[in-house]
Amino acid sequence: MQARTPERIIQIGMGFWPARTLQTATNLGLFTALGKTPMTGAQIVDALGLAKRAVPDFPDALVALNFLERESDGPEAIYSNSEEAATFLDNASPAYVGGFLEMAHDRLYPFWADLDKGLRTGKAQNESSRGMASIFETVYSDPEGLQQFLAAMSGISTGNFMALAEKFDFSRYRTTCDVGGAEGALSIAIARANPHLRCMTADLAPVEPIAKRKIAEAGLSDRIDTAVVDFFDDQLPRADVITMGMILHDWDLPTKKMLIAKAYDALPDGGAFIVVEQLIDDARRENVFGLMMSLNMLIEGGEAFDYTGADFSDWCMGAGFSSCDVIHLAGPSSAAIAYK
Repeated sequence: MQARTPERIIQIGMGFWPARTLQTATNLGLFTALGKTPMTGAQIVDALGLAKRAVPDFPDALVALNFLERESDGPEAIYSNSEEAATFLDNASPAYVGGFLEMAHDRLYPFWADLDKGLRTGKAQNESSRGMASIFETVYSDPEGLQQFLAAMSGISTGNFMALAEKFDFSRYRTTCDVGGAEGALSIAIARANPHLRCMTADLAPVEPIAKRKIAEAGLSDRIDTAVVDFFDDQLPRADVITMGMILHDWDLPTKKMLIAKAYDALPDGGAFIVVEQLIDDARRENVFGLMMSLNMLIEGGEAFDYTGADFSDWCMGAGFSSCDVIHLAGPSSAAIAYK
């Protein structure tokens, strides 16, 4: 029998070491800098304004983590991005997901230090627990913070949105509305994959100029409209398909049910309501990221939580939908669909 070791416990228990190293490299712009040209350790120090002590440990740790490649050894070694880093961590790449890591570096990491307080009190441990405004009040009042927040949401979701655009059959629908659409990433993905659709992305007023710019950059201004909608106070725009990407998990159960009811009211008979989330598996045993995200929602919102496909089906059927389905998208993420 193979002897037991504490290796897995140590790796998980000290997982903040590699996580913080990756977050910091992304936040410093290392992968973007190396996307322009490979560098020696000394050149990395100069380019990022680091202390000499940072090398070789910092870039070599990223080599060991397979985010960087290194040619040769010693002071003359040349560092470059791995294929994975070049694709997802260089800000110049269209598949950039680093915005989420930047937000984790700047916001989430300090708040997670108070997870024990959140578990004891059931209350948020973010800005609001420090006498500041709530996350949404803080983010939406700060243009720079809003840009980072929206980029983070796009970064973690774009791959899932592209998968949804390909895997869900949009052929029998003509219009879509993405509620809480942020930069418009979901509408852009759906419109690109389905040329017959007319799409709309709806969010609060400060977001609309950012969405318009992203849509124009994608060359889709003629097929994607924008709308200013506060989904607490306003009815949702009518469309054949209503989508929400990482929206329902932001709220407590009564708010979730209220949004589901508003989606039902905005749909025609035969319409579809689609949510994209890190759905927890029904047995609540396998989707580690989904469960961690739900703990993150405790940190961010107190009573906010992630949920299973079975939970979603129960809520939607209770709201009047006729049937529900789940489509796996990528990694820990899925689309839950309710049909009216």
